[in-house]
Amino acid sequence: MEKELLEKTRQEMAKAVDFFSKELLKIRTSHVSPAMVEDIQVTAFSQKMAVKQLASISCPQPRLLIIQPWDRSYLEPIEKALLVASMGPIVDKDAIRLSFPPLTEEFRKNLAKAISVKAEETRKVIRKCREDAWDRLQDWSKEGKVREDAKFKGKEELQKLVDEYHGTIESLKERKIKELEG
Repeated sequence: MEKELLEKTRQEMAKAVDFFSKELLKIRTSHVSPAMVEDIQVTAFSQKMAVKQLASISCPQPRLLIIQPWDRSYLEPIEKALLVASMGPIVDKDAIRLSFPPLTEEFRKNLAKAISVKAEETRKVIRKCREDAWDRLQDWSKEGKVREDAKFKGKEELQKLVDEYHGTIESLKERKIKELEG
């Protein structure tokens, strides 16, 4: 019973860290990433779709993204969606180019703060998962479903999970901040 709870908690924590990792991909560093634009919603033919569903996105240079729609009719809706997202697209025949200027020092500092905030939010989710699992273990102990020593062993295992995922979050954060610098 405790093992299933720990495994479920591990999966929830892994989802939170995975979400954090994907959010970091969307943050621009000195090298742009297709993840910055792939989820922007485009209205094409009365349907909302992500850019990645309508076009291929490539990064031929560190500060340049090329979006090539699979159908020429997607070019204008994608351009409009990028304008709304303040991306400043340049239509070039059958493709859209997004050129990004170098990051200023002030902008880098603001991005580093935003990354730290996202990391702390993810840590809060991890701690909430631990609290929920601990509460459940305590309830089971009161009901006589779990022995007292198994409850405290479970608490130790939960703390190990928290420490493991906090370490992962910190390393992801530090790596992204390092990318900002250079």
